[in-house]
Amino acid sequence: MFEYQLFVTDLTLENRLSADRIYLVLAALFITALVVSNLIFQKFFYWDFFGIYTFKISVGILPYPITFLITDIVSEVYGKKKANRMVTVGIFASFFSLLIVLLADAAPAMAESPINDELFTKVFGATAVAVFASMTAYLLAQYFDIKIFHFWKRVTKGKHLWLRNNFSTFLSQFVDTFTVLFLLCSFGKISWNLFGTLLLSGFLFKILIAAFDTPFLYAAVFALRKKFGLKGTEEIGTS
Repeated sequence: MFEYQLFVTDLTLENRLSADRIYLVLAALFITALVVSNLIFQKFFYWDFFGIYTFKISVGILPYPITFLITDIVSEVYGKKKANRMVTVGIFASFFSLLIVLLADAAPAMAESPINDELFTKVFGATAVAVFASMTAYLLAQYFDIKIFHFWKRVTKGKHLWLRNNFSTFLSQFVDTFTVLFLLCSFGKISWNLFGTLLLSGFLFKILIAAFDTPFLYAAVFALRKKFGLKGTEEIGTS
């Protein structure tokens, strides 16, 4: 029904190396935000948004919207294949961090250690469940985000970046928030009494951040397109 041609541009060797370096930095930020969100999720806080609404959310949500912003930047400039590759690498990084935490938790603390076994387990003991819940939600949400982003890119023939950014992010963030909370409540890490409150607060917070980051998405995409001479719907392509 919709005719949409995606052009892939050829770059000079110098620009290709520069594009790869920038992709590596974006992927590093993406993976860091993802891994850290799983490690710090057990702390919850209140945020009074100008008296309009009081958010009750986990600090693990704070770095998480960054992952969707970076995914959209990579999807727009580098293409769907590079975005999916980054998401896949994030999965391995998360499970590798889980392995490190499990090994650290299993190692017995000596008497002089400022952090004993009980305290360490209390802080990081739920990481395994958190990573499982987060990765399940992450897989559904991130791949969903990329798919919806490129669907709207085809529909709009490469126009209206704000539309595909927000539509893809809003839907994927709801999938992510619902899935991770459902699993954490099912495993007894969060009370079911908090499910509705945390779902609403988490989703509204992510929508707010997604709307706020739209100018940053435009600025990043504009800068990268200008740097590499991309026109219209051109993408850097795969390598």
